[in-house]
Amino acid sequence: MSNQARVKNRAPAPIQISAEQILREAAERQEQHIIDPVVKIHDAEEYQSHLRDRRKHFEDNIRYRREHIGNWVKYARFEEDNREFERARSVFERALEVEVRNPELWLRYAELEMRNEFINRARNVLDRAVQLLPRVDFLWYKYVYMEEMVGDVPKCRAVFDRWMEWMPDDNAWMSYARFEGRCGHWDQAKEIMKRYANAYPSSKSFMRFAKWAEYEAKDVDLARTVYESALVELEPEESRQARVFGRFAAFEERQGEYERARVIYKHAMKLLHLGQEAMQPPGEEEVSKWEQEKRKELYKAYIAFEKKRGDKAGIEDIVITSQRAQYEKRVNDDPQDYDAWFEYAKMEEENEIEGADNASKVREVYERAIGNVPPSMEEKQLWKRYIYLWIYYALYEELQQHNLDRASKIYDACIDLIPHSKFSFSKIWINAAKLHIRRKDLVSARKLLGKAIGLCGKEKIFTEYIALELALGEVDRCRALYTNYLKHMPHNCRAWSKYADLEKSVGETERCRAIFELAVSQSALDMPEMLWKNYIDFEIEEGEGDNVRALFERLLEKTGHVKVWISFAQFEGTEVGKGVATARDTFQRAHDQMKEAGLKEERVLLLDAWRVFEKQKGDAESLAKVDAMLPRRVKRKRMRTDEHGAELGWEEYFDYHFPDDGDSNAGNLKILEMAAKWKQAQQAQDSSSSSEDESDDEE
Repeated sequence: MSNQARVKNRAPAPIQISAEQILREAAERQEQHIIDPVVKIHDAEEYQSHLRDRRKHFEDNIRYRREHIGNWVKYARFEEDNREFERARSVFERALEVEVRNPELWLRYAELEMRNEFINRARNVLDRAVQLLPRVDFLWYKYVYMEEMVGDVPKCRAVFDRWMEWMPDDNAWMSYARFEGRCGHWDQAKEIMKRYANAYPSSKSFMRFAKWAEYEAKDVDLARTVYESALVELEPEESRQARVFGRFAAFEERQGEYERARVIYKHAMKLLHLGQEAMQPPGEEEVSKWEQEKRKELYKAYIAFEKKRGDKAGIEDIVITSQRAQYEKRVNDDPQDYDAWFEYAKMEEENEIEGADNASKVREVYERAIGNVPPSMEEKQLWKRYIYLWIYYALYEELQQHNLDRASKIYDACIDLIPHSKFSFSKIWINAAKLHIRRKDLVSARKLLGKAIGLCGKEKIFTEYIALELALGEVDRCRALYTNYLKHMPHNCRAWSKYADLEKSVGETERCRAIFELAVSQSALDMPEMLWKNYIDFEIEEGEGDNVRALFERLLEKTGHVKVWISFAQFEGTEVGKGVATARDTFQRAHDQMKEAGLKEERVLLLDAWRVFEKQKGDAESLAKVDAMLPRRVKRKRMRTDEHGAELGWEEYFDYHFPDDGDSNAGNLKILEMAAKWKQAQQAQDSSSSSEDESDDEE
């Protein structure tokens, strides 16, 4: 069991004590303060007796607490108040025997002599003090203060010189220089500050020296020299501080030297990488947080300076530097972020200054970008964005720098880099070939496109190569290219059509017809409907109606599509066809076949096209005949099922009933018509009865 005390009764006490009651009782029980009686002295004997009593009191306190300096100081103060200076000195001397290295005791001793104008004695006391405690600054301050107050400048300077031998802190040197300044000896003050800067070669000492020269010595040239010396003579860890550049630039701005201030800011931007806090420059030690904050403040000061004193170019330069730092961070974090490289290069191009050597920056960005090759040589997806870096680089050299040779070398390097055995890019081949053409090097362009066909063999390369030769009027070369094109892709209907169009354009009708025949005889085609349409349109343009009719018949053997029947019938109604009667027969043939196949929607499309044809070229009787064949649309229900055959519920759909269909559906439709008429009659009867009831209510 635990030995801890347990509270058995947790109920509140019957008598509650408040905080106010406790405070009141404490005040009532407090003992009264006893005031010492006032001693009145009537003669010298009583005065001496009083002194003996007080001295005995102080001596007792000293014996009780000998090491307590306050007792000694009070004792000496008592003797001083009674004009017993020798006794007061004796008290201090006795106290110094107890604790000789107490600077506060020496200071009180010296102040005793100074208050009572014993200058030589005070000088002796302070001299003893600084010899014993040379590292206690306030003893030296008191010493030089006394000498300056009494007007003894040589002795004050001598004391300062003795003090400076001990290499005190910055404030001591500043006090010495200000003393010489108050005395009007500015040359000596400057020498003292130079000694101070040499003794403490740091940014702090140089900044204080420059500030003193500007505000106290009023020597602008000296202040500028000090700032420049700080940047040149100090160690890199001291000189490359943001506050050094900030104060130097602010000094030049105060003096109205705005160009000098701008140069300082730009030097700081380049040296300290201002505005680039997001990235760590290579080879630079880690910067402390305090220094980072100072650099941010310096960068803000530069922006404010340019807004106040600069022009548009200066402000834009600051913005560009900041953007450049952001892009550097992005590309360093992810070198394969090609979008970041695109934006980075675009930014450098847009801000390229004419007449300046800014092309090197753009080229550097592009060279760094294309150096980040995708890690995989198997996946084309990774190369799709990367390849545009080469294209943009070449376009920049061609359009901006007008360096066609360099652009051509860029394309060649890109072609050598791409693994053509795995995949290739037709855009690179085509752009490189067009560049050769712009360079008026047709032979190189043809060689490059021929190499592209051998390595890549894409459709776009064939079409561009053919367009080039066609623009040059080389028909035989075009034919050879089309032959090679169709060997690679015999299923390409677009290639067959363009080949036929080429022969047609040069007047080779038989060659064109032969090409079409060869094309439609292929076993596999990607767009056969386009090829047949072009073939039929070609024969129609040639006026060969029999050939067109034969083509339609051949096409209908392959497919019975409703659009083919409609086109066939519309052709028969033209001047090349046999006339309107033959067109009607074609429509009727198509209708009969679709009726046998049970294609209701196709029959509707066919009848609509037939009706439009009769409106254009028929008469009222033929139009009425077609109208009589038009179906009626009926809404019906059917069970909807999924892919496994499970029932999903009923759904509504529209069905078509043709007048010439069987009688089974006719009976159902007749019942539906009678039901619709009965429903209309019921609605009319209900409306009439309701109107009669309303008239009775009004009466």
